[in-house]
Amino acid sequence: MPLLQDRTAIISGASSGIGRAAALLFAREGANLVLVARGAEPLREVAREVESAGGKAICHAGDVSLPETHLTAVELALSTFGRLDIGFNNAGTVGPIQPLAEIALADWQDVLATNLTSAFLAAKAQIPPMIERGTGSLIFTGSFVGNSVGLPGMGAYAAAKAGLTGLVKAITADYAHLGIRANALLPGGTDTAMAGDEDQKAWAASLHPVRRIARPEEIANAALFLASDMASFVNGSCLWADGGNSATKIQAP
Repeated sequence: MPLLQDRTAIISGASSGIGRAAALLFAREGANLVLVARGAEPLREVAREVESAGGKAICHAGDVSLPETHLTAVELALSTFGRLDIGFNNAGTVGPIQPLAEIALADWQDVLATNLTSAFLAAKAQIPPMIERGTGSLIFTGSFVGNSVGLPGMGAYAAAKAGLTGLVKAITADYAHLGIRANALLPGGTDTAMAGDEDQKAWAASLHPVRRIARPEEIANAALFLASDMASFVNGSCLWADGGNSATKIQAP
């Protein structure tokens, strides 16, 4: 039987990259999907891909830094599919690359709102219906940045992604006894639009012992593990999917 048969998952940042890869994978594994991202048309294109492969998906275009985006996604999951089992809270932004003292307050606030406050808002909306069912899996996409290493010019991003590791521990302390699992997924460099141009991707690859960055599908596979019953005793953890980046800081020649 598929790993997510008849379960319902909300996936944010679903229009591209890791989110798109997860949407296609979760659908193949039997999940019904609520797809969330800012861009309506790219989101609909992913939904069409899911449906053409026999899956079910509905879309909600919205800003994840706003509470109504998450409340609406949950309402759609319940009204359309009758349940909510998985929240893959994946949307994020790097923000301007600047030394910390040069970051404008508005940019700092925007990066934290999109990466960290959005995770709080997602959890706040998703946890209550999961409690009613007595089960649920929350997954938050973090990063190796801020958890195993700092990179120049990425102070706001690092602070936000580090905050997610504390958030999953707090959710575990509050809700594990009610059947809720919360985990952070910590990718290394991944071949998405956020990775930059080919020179930037090559530089990122040099930081990884495997001498390459990840394909989005590889990170989606790790998210599938956390979403499924294979991870039934995994709670409050940080799963590295970083090609060994956290294990060494030796830059490849």
